[in-house]
Amino acid sequence: MYWHVDDVEDALANLKAMGAQEYEPIIRRGEGFVTASVIDPFGNVLGIMYNAHYLEIVNARKQG
Repeated sequence: MYWHVDDVEDALANLKAMGAQEYEPIIRRGEGFVTASVIDPFGNVLGIMYNAHYLEIVNARKQG
C-alpha cells in the first residue's frame, strides 16, 4: 500500500527518524511520479508516493 505525500524526500527522512528502515530508495518513475518505501518497527512495508496525476483526479472529484 502506498500513501500519497507532498514531499517524498521529507516524508522518508521523517519515517527513518521515527525508526523505520529504508526498504526501497527514492525512485523517480516518470514525470511527477516518485516513490519510496520503508519497513516499520513491526515489520510492515509502507510505501510513500507523490503522483501529480493522482492529485489531478482528486482535485477534479472535489470540484465535481
